[in-house]
Amino acid sequence: MTENQLDFYKRLAHALALQFGSGCEVVVHDLETADPNHSIVAIENGHVTGRRLGDGPSHVVLEALHAGDHKLEDRLSYLTKTADGKVLKSSTVFIRDESGHAVGIFALNFDITVLRAAGEVIGELVGTEPSAPREPEPIVRNVADLLDDLIEQSVELVGTPVALMTKEEKVRAIRYLNDTGAFLITKSGPKVCKYFGISKYTLYSYLDEAKNGPKE
Repeated sequence: MTENQLDFYKRLAHALALQFGSGCEVVVHDLETADPNHSIVAIENGHVTGRRLGDGPSHVVLEALHAGDHKLEDRLSYLTKTADGKVLKSSTVFIRDESGHAVGIFALNFDITVLRAAGEVIGELVGTEPSAPREPEPIVRNVADLLDDLIEQSVELVGTPVALMTKEEKVRAIRYLNDTGAFLITKSGPKVCKYFGISKYTLYSYLDEAKNGPKE
């Protein structure tokens, strides 16, 4: 991002945080940073998720760094969750330059934990049948936790314990990790190799096979 862009979004973040109070976290990520492990360049009310300046990317940021501009779309009013159990209402807006290239992300995370609990109670009182649960996406504090979470999601996607996975199932898990940008995280390869019990050479082989296969 340019200095003018960063200055504007820092001021906008501060204004929104004051407008909506301490339960509203506002974050600016730089997608052009030389180190994607430290993408946060501005943050207000970081206590909501426990993050601060210089911390790493979220799932959405990793996906943005991995995907092309034509695949990026703003995400509005979706649920996320923190490591300590807070449920947040989040929105993610891509900051673009004059050519339409995504250079940053402007994100809002509003703590609705108490409001959601109250809403569920009210819903039980006035509703006639329970609604289907909506699982919120996790928000992690650092890239190590993010990688752990992505690995767990890949195993859940396959539905088989790692010790019992076939080669095809491991390739499917590796494909998910690649599609979600997990390998953009520093030193992710050795950790993935250790978790799945494969060599570095095998990981590269699985990656080649995963890239040529269908997207999850």
